Amino acid sequence: MTYVAFLRAINVGGRVVKMEALRGYFIGLGLANVRSFISSGNIVFDSAARPATLEAKIEKHLHAALGYEVETFLRTASELRAVERDVSMRLARELTAGAKVYVGFLRELPPAANQRQVTALNNAVDVFSFGARELYWLCYKSMAETTVSGPKLAKALGSATTARSIVSLRKLLATFDDVK
Repeated sequence: MTYVAFLRAINVGGRVVKMEALRGYFIGLGLANVRSFISSGNIVFDSAARPATLEAKIEKHLHAALGYEVETFLRTASELRAVERDVSMRLARELTAGAKVYVGFLRELPPAANQRQVTALNNAVDVFSFGARELYWLCYKSMAETTVSGPKLAKALGSATTARSIVSLRKLLATFDDVK
């Protein structure tokens, strides 16, 4: 199975990790066909192991190697294609109008109370909704002009996430030959 690992805390906040080194950590875990996609903590690899087992194994290994916690969110190419379709169907008009969409990866959907706290943050600039195991963040301005800070969102979510733009996800998906 081919997975994409979306890593939190890589190449942000002064925590710089060269992609060659990051690929080496994944190869050191015995994962196959390891490659990186842009330098924001996206690693593609093959493994027969279960996602939950892999996430825990990767997090433990990266913590030991880097000295800090790196939350890891795995998705298959077909799961990412489903996310892209969901975003395109739900937010087609907004995307056409130039709004930006970010996808926050979650291990599982937060409890209903946390989902309500997140959607209570909706305003004229920022609109949040949930997918299968994703948080969709529609932003009508640049991230520099957003009214919702990362810590505020994390508190409302009650769990860790890492986000990527739908533009980046589409470019990543274009690298998979086997996903239509």
